Amino acid sequence: MAILPIVIGPDNPILRTKTKKVPKVTKEIKQLIKDMIETMHEASGVGLASPQVNRTERICIAVIGGKITPLINPKITSKSKETDIDQEGCLSLPNVWLMIPRSIEIKLDYVDLQGKKQQRKLMHFDARVVQHEVDHLEGVLIVDYPHSSLRSE
Repeated sequence: MAILPIVIGPDNPILRTKTKKVPKVTKEIKQLIKDMIETMHEASGVGLASPQVNRTERICIAVIGGKITPLINPKITSKSKETDIDQEGCLSLPNVWLMIPRSIEIKLDYVDLQGKKQQRKLMHFDARVVQHEVDHLEGVLIVDYPHSSLRSE
């Protein structure tokens, strides 16, 4: 396993690139996910998307229900109209914390490490983390949201 460098900055082109669907879960994809998990641990994050480690595959990892969950080709299929605003940070935007509105409930389709299709309904913090990571896969960052407070530490 390896700790990968995290791509930093709102203007970095890799963070603004839409990711490409993973056709098959290979040994290389599994290794990338292991490296991403180690990188996320080292950075004390709760999620990490492939563009953040300079990759273009549609892959992210997220802490869901307290457990690190790899999400391959994740797609949010529905979002609740009800939203909540909470503070979010991003490993690619050090020391930036913004109040971001997110749906409190989502439905998610993804492929697991065994290459099997999965569906999950996520709520509250789990839904927030996944929405943040899926945004990364679309080239969207928290600074793209309208925000009322910007705080640097």
